Amino acid sequence: MGNRATFVIVGPDGPVRHRSSFGAVGLDLDLLAGPEAALPFLAGHALEAGWYPDDAVEAGVLVDPARKLLLLFVQEGPSAGLRTRAAALELLRCAWPGWEVRWLYDGQPGLRAHLRLAPEPADDGTALLYTAAPLDPDDEELTDPDPVVAVVTIGPDRCHVLGGVAPHPLEEGPSLLDRLRDAPDHGSHRLPADAGIHIDPERRRIGWWLTRAPAVPADALAARWPGWTVEFWEDRWAEHERACGGRFAPPAPDRAAALADVRDQVLERWAGPRGDARAALVAAHPHILVGDGFAPAVPAGRAAAAREAARAAYREATGT
Repeated sequence: MGNRATFVIVGPDGPVRHRSSFGAVGLDLDLLAGPEAALPFLAGHALEAGWYPDDAVEAGVLVDPARKLLLLFVQEGPSAGLRTRAAALELLRCAWPGWEVRWLYDGQPGLRAHLRLAPEPADDGTALLYTAAPLDPDDEELTDPDPVVAVVTIGPDRCHVLGGVAPHPLEEGPSLLDRLRDAPDHGSHRLPADAGIHIDPERRRIGWWLTRAPAVPADALAARWPGWTVEFWEDRWAEHERACGGRFAPPAPDRAAALADVRDQVLERWAGPRGDARAALVAAHPHILVGDGFAPAVPAGRAAAAREAARAAYREATGT
C-alpha cells in the first residue's frame, strides 16, 4: 500500500519533483531536522516524472531556498494532532530560522496551485469510497488520550463522534444529516479530535476544521453543500467550541509537554545513520522487481546535524 509523499525543491532552473512511496508518515519529523539535514534527505529521493493523483498523496512539501519558503502538509504526525500541532509548527519555524513556514490546507492541490499548474479535473462528488462510522459512547477508541476521531455537532443539542478523519464528514454533503439521524448521540466530546464540523440546520450554516490535509480542496467541499453557507475554520477548533455551545470542548494543549514530546520524536527519528532501504531489499531479493520509492541512506553526520537542529529549535522555543 505505502504512504505516498511528494517533495518539490525549487532551484535556479525551476521546481524539481521527488517522490516517496513510504515517506508520508514522519515527513514533519524529517523537516524538523532543519534545512542542513532535511534538504539533502529530500533531494536524495527518486525523481518524479509525473504527479501522483491528488487523493493518493498523504504528505508533501515544497522548499524554495531562494525565497526561504517552506510549504507542507501531512495527514499523520505531530503536526497533524491537536495535542502537539501548535508545538510542532512552532519548533519547525525555530528549526528553519528566517524561513516562511506555511501549512497547505489544500494538500497537493494547494501545492500545484502555488506552482501555477492546472488543477486535476474535478470529480462530480461521487468518488467517496467509504465514510467514517459513528462510534458508540463506550467505543474503545475513546479510551485513547488522542483518539483519531471527527466530531460532528448538529443544531443546539446533538453531538456525534465518527471514527477516523479521512474522508472529512463534510465530503458527504447533505446526505451526512440523513446518515447521522439515528446515530449514537454522545451529548458532548471532551477529548481531542482531528477534525470537526458544526451544522446549523435552521440557518443552513456550516463551520468545519481539521488538523490534517484533506483529500479534497476546501472550496470543492463547500460546493458539495449547495444552498448552505460554509465557513472553513482551518485548524481553529475553538471556533467549533464556540459555535456548538461547548459540546465539543477538548483540553487545552500543554505547550511545555508538547514541545518536549515533539523534540523527543525528532531525536528518535534521527537517532543514527540509516542504510539504503532499496539497496538492502534488492540485495536480499535479487530476482524480484523493486521500485524506487524508498528513502535514501542517512549518513551519521547528517543524523547528528539533525539532532542538534532539533535540540537548538527546542532551546529557542523554550528559552532554555
